[in-house]
Amino acid sequence: MLSFVAKSSAARAARMATSILFFCAGFCFASWASRIPQVQVKLGLNEAALGGVLLALPVGLIVGLPVSGFLVAKYGSRKIAIAAVLLYAATLPLLGLTVSLWQLVALLFLFGFGGNLLNISMNTQGAGVEYLYHRSIMASFHGVWSLAGFTGAATGTLMVRYVIPPFLHFCIIAGIIYLLVWGAYKFLLEKDIHAGGEAPVFAKPDSYLLKLGLIAFCCMVCEGTMYDWSGVYFAKEVKAPPALVTSGFVAFMTTMAGGRFIGDRLSTKLGKKNMIGMSGILIASGLMLSVIFPYIITATAGFLLTGMGVSSVVPLVYGAAARSGKVASGVALAAVSTVGYLGFLFGPPVIGFIAQALNLRWSFALIAMLGFCTTLLAGYVGGEDKKDRKV
Repeated sequence: MLSFVAKSSAARAARMATSILFFCAGFCFASWASRIPQVQVKLGLNEAALGGVLLALPVGLIVGLPVSGFLVAKYGSRKIAIAAVLLYAATLPLLGLTVSLWQLVALLFLFGFGGNLLNISMNTQGAGVEYLYHRSIMASFHGVWSLAGFTGAATGTLMVRYVIPPFLHFCIIAGIIYLLVWGAYKFLLEKDIHAGGEAPVFAKPDSYLLKLGLIAFCCMVCEGTMYDWSGVYFAKEVKAPPALVTSGFVAFMTTMAGGRFIGDRLSTKLGKKNMIGMSGILIASGLMLSVIFPYIITATAGFLLTGMGVSSVVPLVYGAAARSGKVASGVALAAVSTVGYLGFLFGPPVIGFIAQALNLRWSFALIAMLGFCTTLLAGYVGGEDKKDRKV
């Protein structure tokens, strides 16, 4: 009995520590994003120049994907997560000190690299904690990331309002993150699941990991589109007044964050395959509702459905990849993330090309089809619960 209580306490402590990692990641990224306009003005960048500079972050992220999997497999997610969060937070104040274009490019590359190193290592920790719980809890970790994003954005708004310079703002954020990590470090899991698996620098995805990657790809194209194009869609297709242009994005973010906190319970009840299948239907239905009826109420309702659909897919796919067992969990996560992030990064630009040739409604209809592909591919997800074995 005492042994069971001790194990339960250790699992809860590990869950809290891993949640802190996810919070730090979201808090750090949102803090940077909230001050981009001030950095743009400081360096005198126009929109085209800013767009080119900001590409340095996803480039660093993509470069870091295979390296992250290798390092996590070789040294363990606990050590790499701590090193990554320290690097991520340390880069933030330096971004506030930039005085030239090339300084910003170099630091954003490092910021993206550190962010991805943290992403792979903290998701590996999350998969290990999920294994201890014997049920799905990965979505709640991603819910913490979303909550931290809201917190970081709100903090940034206050800093701008009180004319706090970006460097001082970022130093405060870094200090908070260091304090949180100092309290969480000793409770992180020391050993990863499938720690003895193969650990190449880059693992070519086998058929199972490739299918998981394709599910992540389809979902992350939808997510990236909502981040980059939801406001434009409301402005140009819905014809929303300026005060309501962001309402679609807010609706999407609200249900995406909320859905992650209830996604684990639903996944345990319905099974992972069924949950992902239903998520794809929600994504497609929500987007098509906004396409067929491009009005404020219907489009907002559609974006609410889309956010709920997107919320749990990637966490469930990451959990399945980490438990695949054919390679080390960190390497498997990196392989699946590589395929998924291609959708997140390159989907939105393609949407722009289609919108230029046709219009945004056609673009969103195409994204709805990709969302439904998530449902078609859901049957390939491996599961450990009874609901999944019945599918």
